[in-house]
Amino acid sequence: MTPRRIALAAGGTGGHVFPALSLADALSARGHQVFVLTDARGGVFDTPDTPWSVHLIRAASPSKPGLFAKLAAVAKLALGFLDARRVLKTFQIEAVVGFGGYPSVPAVIAGSWLNKPAVLHEQNAVLGRANRWLVGRADVVATSFDATIGVDGAGKSMERTGNPVRASVLARRSDPYRAPVDAAPIQLCVFGGSLGARVFSDLLPAALALLPEPLRARLRLTQQCRPDDLEKVRRAYDALGLQAEVGSFFDDVPARLGAAQLVIARAGASTLSELAVIGRPSILVPYPHAMDDHQSRNAAAMETAGGGWCLPEATLTAERLAERLEALLGDPKTLASAAQAAHDFGVVDAADRLADLVLRTVAARGGKLADPELDRRHDADAPANERRALA
Repeated sequence: MTPRRIALAAGGTGGHVFPALSLADALSARGHQVFVLTDARGGVFDTPDTPWSVHLIRAASPSKPGLFAKLAAVAKLALGFLDARRVLKTFQIEAVVGFGGYPSVPAVIAGSWLNKPAVLHEQNAVLGRANRWLVGRADVVATSFDATIGVDGAGKSMERTGNPVRASVLARRSDPYRAPVDAAPIQLCVFGGSLGARVFSDLLPAALALLPEPLRARLRLTQQCRPDDLEKVRRAYDALGLQAEVGSFFDDVPARLGAAQLVIARAGASTLSELAVIGRPSILVPYPHAMDDHQSRNAAAMETAGGGWCLPEATLTAERLAERLEALLGDPKTLASAAQAAHDFGVVDAADRLADLVLRTVAARGGKLADPELDRRHDADAPANERRALA
């Protein structure tokens, strides 16, 4: 095996960070050296005993309103380019993998300036803004969906690797789906992204109040809410006599998804990937203000695959949601079929597929690479990378 030195550039939200962490694990397990380039928000990468090194680079969003803010962001990205170039040259990096978000911009541009191959990973069904800026510099774009808007028009090679998920999600892949039966309790999970979704806090209590009482009595509800909605939602469910666990954060989401018989959620890339890997049917309500409406495209892909149902927020009412819930919860065969379709849609080895693509791209530019299957073997005696951070 030829050890490679690969830089991963990601920061910001978990949607960018979790796939990068998964790839870092996959490459490190094969004995390759991984260097993570991130901004001040990327502290999740810098944890004890990780086999990769973390390097801070400067980055900011030029999409902020106001001319001064835009100019300041451009200046910060230029400084980030210098930071990234210094890391790439110092450690003789062989390739850069960008995961979107603004920290990936100076890193990929610096790699291009040094004539290093670049792989972009796109989590959503629409190419994100940062990746749109960078696609012209990429050797290949790794996608999470079969069709990703914005790649074809750029004339770039595209390969569906899937969206890598956390190990705790992969561990639930074999959890069997159990459709609702007879008068047994029904596990219903409602997640709205990292900050919850106000539309669910407003509509769910009203929709559940419209369900027939025997059905409502069977529900065992988990719902994520914004902190300022918690008391209002709890009071509403107490008034209904509903068994509900309401919180602004749950640290065991994969386990709760594994136990769920139906999930109501936004349609972010990480959420869909987790639903697919575990294999759970879902009602998806895309966030209507997402950039380029990418959540609607994500939800449409899951619906086309047969794994869920997309309900646009603009036309969603308590009455319509109650009607859909009553129909689905009373139709175990349809739920079981959707669970299987979601399971089939999931890409369980996305991190390894992405690692294979990155290593093939390096080999195409820089020489022969060992057989990918042999390359998967972990060299347990390989020393951990020295940790360095550039302010």
